[in-house]
Amino acid sequence: MCTALTFQPRCDLPVIHRKLMPTAMERLIWGFGDGSTMSVVSTIAGKVGCAICWENYMPAYRMHPYNQQVELWCAPTVDDREMWGVTMRHIAYEGRCFVLGACQYLTRKDCPQDYEHIPDDNILIKGGSVIISPTGKILAGPLLNEEGIIVAEIDLNEIIKGKYDLDVTGHYARGDVFSLQVDTSK
Repeated sequence: MCTALTFQPRCDLPVIHRKLMPTAMERLIWGFGDGSTMSVVSTIAGKVGCAICWENYMPAYRMHPYNQQVELWCAPTVDDREMWGVTMRHIAYEGRCFVLGACQYLTRKDCPQDYEHIPDDNILIKGGSVIISPTGKILAGPLLNEEGIIVAEIDLNEIIKGKYDLDVTGHYARGDVFSLQVDTSK
């Protein structure tokens, strides 16, 4: 299954999020996740939520972590297209949270040499990991065409300042008009 794990110090088990909807060819391997694993979890770093790959394109999904006051939005993906970076900036700005986008970097030499269905291109997935502020500012990355680790210093108070301007689950939510129903059962 396509799954993200959030580890915490002194905890026996990680928080598990299973991807809700397999994307494209993933449907040949993985099944559907359910709403029981979509929780934002409090950690020593802040309130962490995760959306795997194209879950980030599901507006109703995004509202659920926003409603839980997510502060650190983790977005692992294999999507190395330019539009992905735009999406990460949009989520940071819309949700007024820090976005930690992790995109893998893969070269031909990392793959089995005897597997003929892999292109001969040297770089197969160019990466693009990025860290973005609640106002959409790129703090680190995107890291492209190389292995590495990106780091940024963040201040969770930026979230409060950002929500003074736009809070999609607060003053800008219009609960009298819109509501979100989420089935968090298994």
